[in-house]
Amino acid sequence: MTANGSGGGVEVLTFGCRLNLVESEAMRRAALAQGRRNLVIVNSCAVTAEAERQACQAIRRIKRERPEAEIIVTGCAAEIGPSKFAAMPEVSRVIGNAVKTDPAVWSSVSGEGAPAKAESSSHVLNGDVEGHTRAFLAVQTGCNHRCSFCVIPYGRGSSRSATPADIIRAAVRLSEKGFREIVLTGVDLTSYGADLRGGPALGELVRSILREAPNLARLRLSSIDCIEADPALLAAFAEEPRLMPHLHLSLQSGSDLILKRMKRRHSRDDAIRFCAELRRLRPGIVFGADLIAGFPTETGAMFQETLSLIDDCGLTYLHVFPFSARPGTPAARMPQVAAETVKDRARRLREAGGKALRVHLAGQTGKTLRVLTECGGMGHAEDFTRVRVGNVAPSQIIDVVIGGHDGKALVTSGNAQSVSSELERASPWSAAGSLAKV
Repeated sequence: MTANGSGGGVEVLTFGCRLNLVESEAMRRAALAQGRRNLVIVNSCAVTAEAERQACQAIRRIKRERPEAEIIVTGCAAEIGPSKFAAMPEVSRVIGNAVKTDPAVWSSVSGEGAPAKAESSSHVLNGDVEGHTRAFLAVQTGCNHRCSFCVIPYGRGSSRSATPADIIRAAVRLSEKGFREIVLTGVDLTSYGADLRGGPALGELVRSILREAPNLARLRLSSIDCIEADPALLAAFAEEPRLMPHLHLSLQSGSDLILKRMKRRHSRDDAIRFCAELRRLRPGIVFGADLIAGFPTETGAMFQETLSLIDDCGLTYLHVFPFSARPGTPAARMPQVAAETVKDRARRLREAGGKALRVHLAGQTGKTLRVLTECGGMGHAEDFTRVRVGNVAPSQIIDVVIGGHDGKALVTSGNAQSVSSELERASPWSAAGSLAKV
């Protein structure tokens, strides 16, 4: 959960993905521009029942703490089940995904109104998010796939892509504004361009951004589907040093039978081959992955296949989801795994992920890494490893020597500030300026 804004103005509580984060900032700015005050927008997520529960819990807490505030609910959970949120006495109105970023909506947000259908919108957002060092470009939204466990297509509609021209203009603007890193994000990022007549796939888009924004230090991708990665994207990882060596993969399972029941489009071997090929093309690339524990019909042997996938793919960062049946999905009608078993398998996956992360961190000791600094004394290396940099201003690209780790992040050796100063004098990126907070 992320909160943007505060005080008597407009505050947004964001649940779920980075796309929601970008949309939340657009809503906050639109509402402020329309003169809205004392407004709380809850941008919900429908990926799991837990995310929906947390949104409801947050709504009740906000009303207790700020009884005078107007609470508006939007996002995927509100799109799929608007009546549930509309029935809450704390909620003033529910707004659909299709119209939530339309500035005109926030001029007349009070009053009655049902969510518009997600399918009706082709507007894709891009831009900077308050308080974030990195900028996010939402280049695509929606999904044409129908994984048996997922409700997101019902909340987001079919896949729609922003035009390359709009994306490149936004990337150049953000680079000129001083952002050192841009993250491309979307619901199904590797489907980018499929709906555009003669439009480029994701790999060509990446090439175009790097070509047209030469002062951009870093370009990063959010979660992708390995089976959809186009040849140009693989080539870009091999040939473009400003494309960061990190990918988060939507894998979900290591069992071919479970993947088939999930209606995924890749096999276990596809995932392993993809990681091996990327490592050949870009030595040192680091992978994260989404994994679901306890999918319906998953046996102990099938779970072991998922557990062993961590080593077989060489995964470093895991997002583990205990299976959560979503009403209306095919998976909700399948034979369910016992709740305690699901919980135990999720725990074991997280433990294995923690071990993999510690092994990765230990392997960085003694190395000199280039880090983008952030607020709170933290930063991220090019491979997305978290680094504690100490008292260094945000949005600097610095070289640091790694002295060790604390199990979750790397710890620098020596004075990061002095390294920063030396790098700034020589860095080709120093002309881009630095941002304390946007």
